[in-house]
Amino acid sequence: MRARFGTDGIRGVANTELTPELLLALGRACARALGPGSVLVGRDTRRSGPLLQAALSAGLAAEGTDVCDLGVLPTPGIAFAAASRSVPAFVVSASHNPYRDNGVKVFDATGRKIPRKTEAVIEEALDAVLGTDEADLGDPTVGALTTYAGAHDDYVDHLCASVEGGSLDGLTVVVDAANGAATEVAPLVFARLGARIQTIGATPNGENINDGCGSTHPEALIASVRDSGADLGLALDGDADRLVACDADGNLVDGDVLLALFAADLQAQGRLEGKTIVATVLSNLGLTRAMDAIGVTVVSCPVGDRNVLQAMDAGGFVLGGEQSGHIVFRDRATTGDGILTAVMLCDLVCRAKQPLADLAAGAMTRLPQASATVAVADVASLDDAKPLWAEVAVVEAELADRGRVVVRASGTEAAVRVMVEAPTDEQARAAVARLSAAVAHALGSS
Repeated sequence: MRARFGTDGIRGVANTELTPELLLALGRACARALGPGSVLVGRDTRRSGPLLQAALSAGLAAEGTDVCDLGVLPTPGIAFAAASRSVPAFVVSASHNPYRDNGVKVFDATGRKIPRKTEAVIEEALDAVLGTDEADLGDPTVGALTTYAGAHDDYVDHLCASVEGGSLDGLTVVVDAANGAATEVAPLVFARLGARIQTIGATPNGENINDGCGSTHPEALIASVRDSGADLGLALDGDADRLVACDADGNLVDGDVLLALFAADLQAQGRLEGKTIVATVLSNLGLTRAMDAIGVTVVSCPVGDRNVLQAMDAGGFVLGGEQSGHIVFRDRATTGDGILTAVMLCDLVCRAKQPLADLAAGAMTRLPQASATVAVADVASLDDAKPLWAEVAVVEAELADRGRVVVRASGTEAAVRVMVEAPTDEQARAAVARLSAAVAHALGSS
């Protein structure tokens, strides 16, 4: 496997695609591309994490870079540490993927995901390292390998300081930690803020991360909330950079609804800079219509919380996110942060003195949406597939302003994502089936 950056870092099957040898070379390449100095490393709870982090750290140190190990910590916690110390950071994680996968995310010294041009420089350096029998070591200096156990406390302090009301007293919540990186941190945060908390998905064994739990499998959360009579439920993913919530009745609250709630709250306080939020092309058209109704503009950007943050930085906006639950509070974080989002949601519920069900019901009206992932033989030809785009244009004309079509290449696999919003579920599903067939015909099905 030649490691290549996708939508959110580098990913592959651990020990077959993402091997220790590759991570060693990647560490060398990153040290050469980023220059001398110090870096931070951390990981989630996957069995392959210690192996791959050790190889990555060895490659960095072999090039003279000092490496500080933060241990198991949510991705946004590692990004926070990077910004606090003004040094780059590496996260060994595959986010919401199954445990057999793993990956590497890279943050710069501001706590932001590195730009595409830096990824390209790293890939070029990696090709050079892999293309030689013996790396050109140059300076024989070896970087130091150290640990810092206080990163958890620093991150917990940061999250607790974000609560505007000061506490979450009286609120009962169920938190699903996805058997991942938030297993220790999330309960500490909510306990310190005074919430009554029940935790599920908090017994990681290296193989159960995201397995039937977390933001991609909220069924256990819904059942726990209903059984316990909790006020709401909060489901994180394996590296805790996204959140999906549910109300007391078990109704899901996704990233679009969360954006609508936070935008309305900030707008009412006069704190929504530019009266604008940022959302990706996959956000439901209902979000835009809800924002129009309260005088808020929605700026659309490509998928990925890095793209969200770039658009926010460019416009000076404070709120953005994705339907998947990546929410970025630009004045408080440098990337999507699931625990921060959970804390902010609970704080909003407490201040509003209303149940989440009532708040979510009035936030937005969702258009029926259908989607599909089409594995293809030649995803690189998507932009030039004229017959496909002609069919897309026909569907868009039929929907007019009553719906929306998104066809895009996947950032993580050889596939094309198709999404359609329409006045009815039946119309949306029919259009997705029609366009999926057009994609397979144009690019070859795999």
